[in-house]
Amino acid sequence: MGRSRYLIMRIIFFGTPEYVVAIAESLHKTFKLKSSESGVTAVITQKPKPTGREKKLTYSPIDTWAYKKGIDVIYDFNKVPNADLGILAAYGEIIPEYVIKLFKYGILNIHPSLLPKYRGASPVQAALAASDKQTGVTIIKVDAEMDHGPIVAQFREDILDTDTLETLRERLFERSIEVLKNLIPPFIQGRIKLRKQNNDEATFTTLVKKIHGFIEPKYLAACLQGRTLKAKWEIPFIKNYSLSPNPYTLDSFIRALDPWPGAWTLLGLSSSGHAKRLKILKAHLNKPLAISHPPASHTRKRFGQGQSLIIDLVQLEGKSPVSWEEFKRGYPNATFV
Repeated sequence: MGRSRYLIMRIIFFGTPEYVVAIAESLHKTFKLKSSESGVTAVITQKPKPTGREKKLTYSPIDTWAYKKGIDVIYDFNKVPNADLGILAAYGEIIPEYVIKLFKYGILNIHPSLLPKYRGASPVQAALAASDKQTGVTIIKVDAEMDHGPIVAQFREDILDTDTLETLRERLFERSIEVLKNLIPPFIQGRIKLRKQNNDEATFTTLVKKIHGFIEPKYLAACLQGRTLKAKWEIPFIKNYSLSPNPYTLDSFIRALDPWPGAWTLLGLSSSGHAKRLKILKAHLNKPLAISHPPASHTRKRFGQGQSLIIDLVQLEGKSPVSWEEFKRGYPNATFV
């Protein structure tokens, strides 16, 4: 079969945020119905929402992209037309089974984790918060259950010590563009053998909420001194998962929620004990103590021994961001409560 056959197909893209616009653009340029007509015949995205004090309707980045391209925008599942293929990337809702059946070749979901690990809404945050050394992207054929369908393709990506939610997520979806373009033709032809996920190894994540960024003040106080606490720290957006609070895990957690919703704690600003919320915008680890001839079994976590957490940038509720040193000069009696 010639390449031209694969360029002529009807694709519907499911997505919402800015970091998946490049995927929609790639599909738009690659697959055509006619020489000048996009193969992306519609996008399905979240409805515009009122934001700000004036409650002005705000359209999603995918909505805006499709409007500029003259591509139909759909908010209602009951209005989804038949199409050859669906591509889903960070849409924000589970696709009903009756919608899946509308697509001749099904729907492919670009999920930023090594499934079956981290199914659910926050896989990138989870990989960072858990201090994983590697993550990746799994492209699955969607079925009726959440992130459950068979694996079509998968690739791995190293997690850098400096990665935040924003940098890691953008890198994962950027790498997905070429993988997806090269994957679609053989997938349509039936030349890819799908691999069933091992459901016994599945772990799950939930939607991240603002409250989930809370760090116990005593955890921060200890980690600024380079201490590890003997405590069970439940990571709220990873189901049934906990770890020990230490400088390394707190640094990972802060980066996992950067830029949203951000990590935060409570500080007492006076002898009265009145507490205010303090956002931890940026932090890092000081250099680890030198270890000569470490055994091969050493991991990044082991090298973290002897480290302490260094806070760089904070924001007190109602105030502008300032450096940690500037904050301490302005509030010399502040204490973790």
